[in-house]
Amino acid sequence: MAHKVLKVNSKDNVIVALSNLTKGETISFEGHDYVMQENIPAKHKFYMQDMQPADEVIMYGVLVGKIQEPVKAGNRMSTENLKHAAEPYGYREVDYEWHAPDISAFAGKTFNGYRRSDGRVGTANYWLFIPTVFCENRNLDVIREAMHNELGYAVTDKYKQFTHQLLEAHNRGETLDTIDLMPSSVTQSRAFKNVDGIKFLNHQGGCGGIRQDAAVLSKLLAAYADHPNVGGVTVLSLGCQNLQVHDFMADLRAHNPNFDKPLHIFEQQQSQSEEQLIATAIRSTFEGLTQINKLERKPAPLSKISLGVKCGGSDGFSGISANPAVGYCADLLVGLGGQVLLAEFPELCGVEQEIIDRSVNKPTAEKFIHLMRSYDRIVTNAGSSFSMNPSPGNIKDGLITDAIKSAGAAKKGGTSPVVDVLDYTEPATKPGLNLVCTPGNDVEATTGKAASGATLILFTTGLGTPTGNPVCPVIKVSTNSNLTKRMSDIIDIDCGPVIEGEKSIQQMGAEILEYCIKAASGEVTPKAVLLNQDDFIPWKRGVSL
Repeated sequence: MAHKVLKVNSKDNVIVALSNLTKGETISFEGHDYVMQENIPAKHKFYMQDMQPADEVIMYGVLVGKIQEPVKAGNRMSTENLKHAAEPYGYREVDYEWHAPDISAFAGKTFNGYRRSDGRVGTANYWLFIPTVFCENRNLDVIREAMHNELGYAVTDKYKQFTHQLLEAHNRGETLDTIDLMPSSVTQSRAFKNVDGIKFLNHQGGCGGIRQDAAVLSKLLAAYADHPNVGGVTVLSLGCQNLQVHDFMADLRAHNPNFDKPLHIFEQQQSQSEEQLIATAIRSTFEGLTQINKLERKPAPLSKISLGVKCGGSDGFSGISANPAVGYCADLLVGLGGQVLLAEFPELCGVEQEIIDRSVNKPTAEKFIHLMRSYDRIVTNAGSSFSMNPSPGNIKDGLITDAIKSAGAAKKGGTSPVVDVLDYTEPATKPGLNLVCTPGNDVEATTGKAASGATLILFTTGLGTPTGNPVCPVIKVSTNSNLTKRMSDIIDIDCGPVIEGEKSIQQMGAEILEYCIKAASGEVTPKAVLLNQDDFIPWKRGVSL
């Protein structure tokens, strides 16, 4: 390892441990010696000077907390000695100047995607099943099992084989510990080579709750139906629910007045029987699959990629390896005319002023301020706060306050100007960096980003998170090599070499973009897609961090 510690910003008064430091160890850094007052685990921070209660702690160049009890230089930052604090924010006239990265290595490159009639380009070609109400979930499950298994889209059935072996061993009176899970040797071939999957949006909404929930859900489902990665849609409705088919259709027309994909709608209370409903839905969908299978991947400029950036299961390395590397990739894509979507508003707490100052105009900045403050009021009125966002896992691995987590999380968006701010389910229409209002919750955030049009999502993680999305391929980026080795079945890209000093942020970011081009072209398949990690959770606009 090239270095044992890192100071992220010249203004900081804390230092990050890149490896475990022991009590009594002396660390020499930038002409000063620091004696560790206690063990400092890798990913955690120690103070650079003696500090007293109410003193401000700076990291990433911004206020991230205030001291709660006296600390000495070399003490570990902890929840006991530091509490969240963030600077107030507001609009001010700033002439933000962006220095775009060198894009010459990617100039003229293309990816092979599915061109849609409205000019957008998908990175995949999926058939999508949508229930207007949770009552139809079971019917979707029946259809999924039938179509996935027969048409070659199911995850290989090694777990069924494993369970069968356990049963046989039990019947023979053998010890179960001797039975191991065997990797499957069965490779399924898809019946439709140009259809990348059949996806199902099971959810718990559409009826009950409040009518506003159904209205938001309708807009969300319409956005998914119109997604560039979706080639055709089957809708199942019960009939009596709050979310009526005509509401969904009105939202779909509002989202895209020229929607022209195959669309099949079935209402169970108008059918002869459940059996007839399911059989008819399967038959119609099969016919639709033959239709969208005629589409083929064709070259498209990188400007047609819409890239969502997300972090989950974050650790103390997230803000110094994977997130800034993804941010550099985002800047490259913006420089190439592409689109980047940054969400998770609770994880922009503490860096609001930087975001505001990067906004291209006053209305954009004021929309961001309005959405942030409205969201904060909802959370505060429920007796919570953005400061409660870090999870126990985040804290254990060095993210002590929400401002620390946020300052590192915001690095995923790179440094380009903010061209637009989108409320939940609003479509992204402008090239450049767009902000999307969602919770920090992993699945609610990825669900919202896909609704705004992301055709790929880069998902950074330091602890490991098995999250995907039904219509938008999710690429997992690890902050450290230990995680990559331990959970290689879910990680696609390892940013550990940044921590080890073997690669720069710029080198890693360029490699990430190269992987995105291959994933967008169907040349590589992200692990979340291989594992059918199709997570989908609509946000009810209530309290969710």
